Amino acid sequence: MKKILIANRGEIARRVIRTAHAMGIQTVAVYSDPDAGALHVREATTACALGGQTSAESYLRADKLLQAARDSGADAVHPGYGFLSENADFAEAVQQAGLTWIGPPPPAIRALGDKAGAKALARQAGVPCLPGYDGDAQDEALLAAQAQQVGYPVMVKAVAGGGGRGMRLVADAKDFAAALASARSEAQAAFGSDRVLLERALLAPRHVEVQVFADAHGRCIHLGERDCSVQRRNQKIIEEAPSPAVDAALRNHMGACAVQLAQAAGYVGAGTVEFLVQDGAFYLMEMNTRLQVEHPVTEAITGLDLVEWQIRVARGEPLPLAQDQVQFSGHAIEVRLCAEDEQFTPCTGAIQHWHAPPHASFSNAPAAQGNAGPVLRIDHAIAQGLTVSPYYDSMLGKLIVHADSRDAAIDALILALRQTQVLGLPTNRAFLAACLDIEAFRQGQALVPFLQTAAAPLRQQLAASEAAALLPAALATQLPASPPDATPDGALPCTLERPLRMAHRSQAHDWGMALQPGRRIQVRARSADAGTPQPPTQWQWQPAMHAHERLRLHCGGQELAVSAVRTASDEWHVQTSAGDELWLRDRSMAGADSDAGAAGAAELRAPFNGRVIRIGAGAGDALGPDDAAVVIDSMKLEHVLSTSGAVTVVEVLVEAEQQVTRGQLLMRFAPAEP
Repeated sequence: MKKILIANRGEIARRVIRTAHAMGIQTVAVYSDPDAGALHVREATTACALGGQTSAESYLRADKLLQAARDSGADAVHPGYGFLSENADFAEAVQQAGLTWIGPPPPAIRALGDKAGAKALARQAGVPCLPGYDGDAQDEALLAAQAQQVGYPVMVKAVAGGGGRGMRLVADAKDFAAALASARSEAQAAFGSDRVLLERALLAPRHVEVQVFADAHGRCIHLGERDCSVQRRNQKIIEEAPSPAVDAALRNHMGACAVQLAQAAGYVGAGTVEFLVQDGAFYLMEMNTRLQVEHPVTEAITGLDLVEWQIRVARGEPLPLAQDQVQFSGHAIEVRLCAEDEQFTPCTGAIQHWHAPPHASFSNAPAAQGNAGPVLRIDHAIAQGLTVSPYYDSMLGKLIVHADSRDAAIDALILALRQTQVLGLPTNRAFLAACLDIEAFRQGQALVPFLQTAAAPLRQQLAASEAAALLPAALATQLPASPPDATPDGALPCTLERPLRMAHRSQAHDWGMALQPGRRIQVRARSADAGTPQPPTQWQWQPAMHAHERLRLHCGGQELAVSAVRTASDEWHVQTSAGDELWLRDRSMAGADSDAGAAGAAELRAPFNGRVIRIGAGAGDALGPDDAAVVIDSMKLEHVLSTSGAVTVVEVLVEAEQQVTRGQLLMRFAPAEP
């Protein structure tokens, strides 16, 4: 094996490139038109253009990928994860082209990649499964009857899918038809098949998965478990190893079952068997026949490079270790940094500013054993100026910390998230840091429904923290990085007070700001009652110490650095060194009595790029706060846009199947008649 074509993009392509180069193997990157300047394209030995914008036009085109392999002289293909990584037909086509497929055999992919088939095989192998229905008949009436027989609550799942797509929890029979239609629609769009299965839903389980590895010589072992219970939209955002709820006995039992399933399918390579765990019992969810997004936490606690293992096994080498030689050390936690807003809605846009936390390793080498302190690793595809498009997944990268203890790993990861800066579009960075710090997570008590109850209080906590950072964030939008030179008498120019007005979360805030001698900034809050003076505060303006800072301020004995970018003519994205992140709209040149939130109440704008699937109402129709106004497909997910209150539709400005961009006006409203 001399040259590997990586049939993927982003951080996983970079991940494979680094291990391959460390092994002396050349690499071939492939790219769509939007990815022409991506990091994985720059870092590979060579690169081939696939053309097109969407996945269907590029990374899902087996013919284009195979032609790229021929043109580049590649002798092997690594599929990464997602796209065609679990497509048995593509694996067969690679092998028939005389190339080495760095993945499991096509028959194993077929046997395990289909959720229904995997459950049948698991039952034969003695692996526990939840009661359900996974038959070929897909008539709606039959499925409804089967759901009634299984018993509510029931989970509807896409047979061909994963990653939370095409999955719906149904608590009552009256909601089954709508949930089934939605799951099928999303599954068809994401996987090209609307076939589903049903299974009894566990309402408060853990999501625990076991990493397995098999070679072509009949040996198969497991590398411990990962706890992936913290999820939104049925997709993982925090993963850790080992699980805080799995002891040695349960680990051995689950590991043995995972190995049994892999061997029953004739498996070779890396795979992950996913279980639901509740009340000491575990049940099979599915088996993913590929490398997982969260594989770095397993690498950290085992000291192994799983991509290197994949390559060696594909070359026909035996597994480097036997089961009793696998050793676990310390605790590792990973978070997925995603381009999304606080409602977990994927967002698109340009990354105008990127700064990684200090001491972060961009190497694929696992965390060294016996370190003096926690080790931070970042797997990412972030670059300043990169445009996050609506055509692919919203994940930008992953931060992974390995430490001697779980508490130390949590603390180090929170600090790393606060020091990470991605400005220009919304991300879940601040939310992840707050989530790690919540007591239920620290105590290892976060179950799959965790964010259903924790998300709203966390958002309120973040909003309160933002309010406390509002003034220094506002100052950063008005002042340059370095204070102007003082006059001989120590005075700064422009000592007259000038207005400073900002809109934050649709609330207007009004101050007067004046520069004072000694590089001081005096800020006075302006009261709505002009007769009630507000005491001013004094801020010391210091030169920025680092290139990623816009402003450095002292107040009350505390120092705060602020970074900021302008995202529109009057909009700013700001982050403080304490980790607070704010979106501000500059109203300093507008009237003090202007209503910063009025437009938002009368309009519905697209929060991200996407495709309009359905229009929920026409001109003259009434809409309530829970009614669907517009449904948009973005990043392979359906998103329902609603109004904040009861309104009457005045005008609809888009139509079904139309592509829309972030901020585009979709509807206009008038207040509903009383």
